[in-house]
Amino acid sequence: MKPVIALVGRPNVGKSTLFNRMTRSRDALVADLPGLTRDRHYGEGRIGDFPHLVIDTGGFEPVAKDGILHEMAKQTRQAVVEADVVIFIVDGRQGITPQDSVIADYLRKTGRKILLVVNKAEGMKYSAVAADFYELGFGDPRAISAAHGDGVRDLVEEALAPFYSAPTNDEAVEPEEGGPIRIAIVGRPNVGKSTLVNTLLGEERVIAFDMPGTTRDSIYIDFERQGKRYTLIDTAGLRRRGKVFEAIEKFSVVKTLQSIADANVVILLLDAQQDVSDQDAHIAGFVVESGRALVVGVNKWDGLDEYARERIKNDLERKLKFLDFANFHFISAAKRTGIGALMKSVDAAYAAAMSKMPTPKLTRALQEAVEFQQPRRAGVSRPKMRYAHQGGSNPPIIVIHGTGLSGVTDAYKRYLERRFRETFGLTGTPLRIELRSGKNPYAKTE
Repeated sequence: MKPVIALVGRPNVGKSTLFNRMTRSRDALVADLPGLTRDRHYGEGRIGDFPHLVIDTGGFEPVAKDGILHEMAKQTRQAVVEADVVIFIVDGRQGITPQDSVIADYLRKTGRKILLVVNKAEGMKYSAVAADFYELGFGDPRAISAAHGDGVRDLVEEALAPFYSAPTNDEAVEPEEGGPIRIAIVGRPNVGKSTLVNTLLGEERVIAFDMPGTTRDSIYIDFERQGKRYTLIDTAGLRRRGKVFEAIEKFSVVKTLQSIADANVVILLLDAQQDVSDQDAHIAGFVVESGRALVVGVNKWDGLDEYARERIKNDLERKLKFLDFANFHFISAAKRTGIGALMKSVDAAYAAAMSKMPTPKLTRALQEAVEFQQPRRAGVSRPKMRYAHQGGSNPPIIVIHGTGLSGVTDAYKRYLERRFRETFGLTGTPLRIELRSGKNPYAKTE
């Protein structure tokens, strides 16, 4: 499972700036939250060599007894519970404050690994910026500038080092050939995830009844279906902000994100009797960002008339248009209808995600696509695409080499993606296209 880093500190010390730096993003991928950090933001860490999750929190007021500051403090305490490592951020330009000391007293009692970070340290001598903060009792402070990126990579690698110690030859294990396909079933509470698990297993292995939040943690279940081996990951539902206050249910958000990262294929389960929400789209967005193969199941389809079915299909087309690579299935988990077709799409999505594409065939497909429609000129020249090869799987990565490729538009990349999908049958998996320009030997040199 991906380790989790929580960013904690008083208001305006640069937590959100560091979050944006670590995730290379300016918004939360899952949580539907306002711009002001009052709740927790979850993101996929993209700094350093090791996969991880990052939680941004609001300004921490541990002694607040009521009002919004009290609610924000509850959110921060929960982030600390969810985290494997806490980065405690202070402001190097303001120096130590009484509130920093109160937060430090709280963090010392949690038993979590704490890294003390002095932010906004650009242009300052380390000895001067760090001196005051030794009294907080967390050892050597780490001086960084979240705004400029100074020291951030080293900080992340230090935080993650205990979780990614290099394995010995005996410990290194290659993925098992023909091993079970890991399937994560995700979605909002009460859409029927546990019912779908029971239907696939053919028995009551998971409690399922009409009360949101029944599933408290991710559960891994091995089973066989028609001679194929699978591992189901049944996750707790992701709730909208402000709806749940129990710590054990809040904890399920991280478990869900970790389960997505651990899966080969994700089944995003929606409720046909509810409108597609922003939260559904955020969950789907996190799956795509994680590069996981995806199948969408629209559950409770049996309870709708023709008008309602047409309305939900239009809603899906409008709000989840970015999932056009995935198969959608309209099912009833309770009545066991549509399950066979759903699982066929799971198999197909896994095969697409793990597919091998020979360089000659990829290059031929690229050349045919360019002959049919050339990229637009960028200035006086037109980008030239020479050849393509596969750069990875799960998700498939296609690397295109040529000259002047920085001028290739996003629209043309989408066109190439459609052509590659058609040629190689890549239904159900995200596809990454990387462009690499070689040096032009005929370019004039000064």
